[in-house]
Amino acid sequence: MAENEDGQEKSEQATPKRLEEARKKGQLPRSREMTTMAMLLMAALCMSLMGGQMIERLGAVLQLGLQVERAKLFDTFAMIEILGQAVYQGLLVVTPFLLVMLVTALIAPIALGGWSFSVEALSFKADKLNPLKGLKRIFAVRGIVELLKALAKFLLIGSVGAGLLWHFLPELMGLGREAVEHGLAHAGNILSTSFVVLSASLLLIAAIDVPFQLWDHAKNLKMTRQEIKDEHKNTEGRPEVKARVRARQREIAQRRMMEEIPKADVIITNPTHYAVALRYDTEKMSAPIVVAKGVELMASQIRTVAVANNVPLYEAPPLARALYYSAEINQEIPAGLYLAVAQILAYVFQLKATIRSGPIPTRPEAVAVPDEFFQGPGGNP
Repeated sequence: MAENEDGQEKSEQATPKRLEEARKKGQLPRSREMTTMAMLLMAALCMSLMGGQMIERLGAVLQLGLQVERAKLFDTFAMIEILGQAVYQGLLVVTPFLLVMLVTALIAPIALGGWSFSVEALSFKADKLNPLKGLKRIFAVRGIVELLKALAKFLLIGSVGAGLLWHFLPELMGLGREAVEHGLAHAGNILSTSFVVLSASLLLIAAIDVPFQLWDHAKNLKMTRQEIKDEHKNTEGRPEVKARVRARQREIAQRRMMEEIPKADVIITNPTHYAVALRYDTEKMSAPIVVAKGVELMASQIRTVAVANNVPLYEAPPLARALYYSAEINQEIPAGLYLAVAQILAYVFQLKATIRSGPIPTRPEAVAVPDEFFQGPGGNP
């Protein structure tokens, strides 16, 4: 089992974060055998499908270079023009084949591990020049596997080649008795068929190499339990740091909430355990919103700030509890509490108007709170 520098066993699979970091460094599973097989097989198929046409067109290019009028042989510009035409025609012949090979060379490597461009993977690393580490890599499991693959390829291709030679031996021996054109076509057919079979034989090597590369990649990225714990702490944050962050966030939220209390229209209280501050702008709001709420000490602070800023306090215990449990800060109150809150707001607005002039309004009787707001946890709204 692999171990890290501390001697701890790397028994855990790599986390998504570790895999992403490895991808950024260019550490992806790659199979050179699959790439080699794909390129050779595609080249063999292309030569089988397009080989005849390519030979004919290349023959035409060759004739263009050989069938030159005698007068043009002594004309420098004419020879340059003929050379340019030959090069152009030759490129037109081989370009489709080269494009197919280019696409294959790009697709084959990323079929296993996906695409990734890493500058770090291209950077110079002095430890790669260390001969001791080089020897360690040679005699490691990967080095042994590479040696076995090389021997397997040699034996496989040698065996398949010998079998093809034995199979086509009578035809090869008879090529000398055929006409030149027919013999060349026959030889080309034998060569293309042999090329396809030899390339296809590498499928066996690739089928063995691909699972090994995936296993080796996963093994190299394995982590110890301590590494996973450290990564979790670095990602999620240490408990004490998270607690301080949450406490700081609560302080900021409470400070903002206290700053909104002077803008409230009324504070509905329990009278001592709950306090909910409401604000309603008839021109901008469709319903009253909760600007602050709290219990126990926070409720006391809300009442203190409200008194200091002349915000009316209204004692309605059931409604205060219902608002506290059913409405969040900076959100509208539930529709089921519209009527109860409307009665209190109407009284508060009338009370503010009578301070300037007019009779003192009658305080509404106990406001009704629907039973649905008393079905919360523990019987609370």
